[in-house]
Amino acid sequence: MHVGIVGCGLIGQKRADSLPPGYLRAVADISKERADYLARKFPGVDIYTDWQEMIARDDLDLIIVSTTNNWLAPITLAAVTAGKHVLVEKPAARHFSELDPVIEAVEKHRVNVMVGYNLRCHPAFAKAKEIIRSGVLGPLLYIRGRYGHGGRPGYEKEWRADPEISGGGELLDQGVHLIDLSRWFLGDFTRVNGHTHTYYWKMPVEDNGFIYLENDAGQVAWLQVSCTEWKNLFSYEIFCEKGKLQVDGIGGSYGTERLTLYQMLPQMGPPETTIWEYPFPDTSWKTEFEEFEQALRTHAFPSPGLCDARAALKIVATIYGEKE
Repeated sequence: MHVGIVGCGLIGQKRADSLPPGYLRAVADISKERADYLARKFPGVDIYTDWQEMIARDDLDLIIVSTTNNWLAPITLAAVTAGKHVLVEKPAARHFSELDPVIEAVEKHRVNVMVGYNLRCHPAFAKAKEIIRSGVLGPLLYIRGRYGHGGRPGYEKEWRADPEISGGGELLDQGVHLIDLSRWFLGDFTRVNGHTHTYYWKMPVEDNGFIYLENDAGQVAWLQVSCTEWKNLFSYEIFCEKGKLQVDGIGGSYGTERLTLYQMLPQMGPPETTIWEYPFPDTSWKTEFEEFEQALRTHAFPSPGLCDARAALKIVATIYGEKE
């Protein structure tokens, strides 16, 4: 696979580091300094300040798009139209409608797009999914999730605080991750409700989002995302008929990644508890690319894909108050 990356910031660097040796052939960024910095670790990689020029190359099989939200859909559309496969960062667009021409182009040009919801590839979630599929805990009942950080000085002046660039606040940042995970476990939601508010940061987008999702079976996801958490937090609980799975931490400042299984005993009382810890560096980026490459090689449909991203963004738009 010959890969080009558009967007050489922190996420672009993570994506580059996750690729197998020799895969990265070109990088593009409006800042030549950022592109130079990324390419320094990969001798022989070509550098562009014009992403369109890079995408036009015939020798690139796949484009990774890791830009600000306003450029995710346009660059993905251009790459797909050029016949390239794409791995685009979440949320893949600012609004679900921006993905409609991309989905149409994918069908026309017979390429594939994967959306970078890398939390699915964290080992704790992979293990949780395995346990759920085994049936040992019985059917799912509901989900409760929290994801938050405390911002940093000047946070209200960054691009995420500009709705023209970001498309929204916490719902578009961390919220879509929790929404995607909840769809992964519970399927499509037919009842959507929620509330957003800006409590602390003086910016035109929300710093807190509260989300209520329910599917046709009555299973519920109750979620909160926040950038007034002050101490970074990740907690995701999956309640089942015969026990509970709880993921805490996703590494780094969020704490050691841990999966706890609370399995109900026949006599009830204190559950049988099993804990798996994953203290090693975050491997989700590497796992995600490997899964995409495997899907391409076997002609399988990559997951999560554009329809997953559109569904998550549709939920966000509903919470923002958009009507059908």
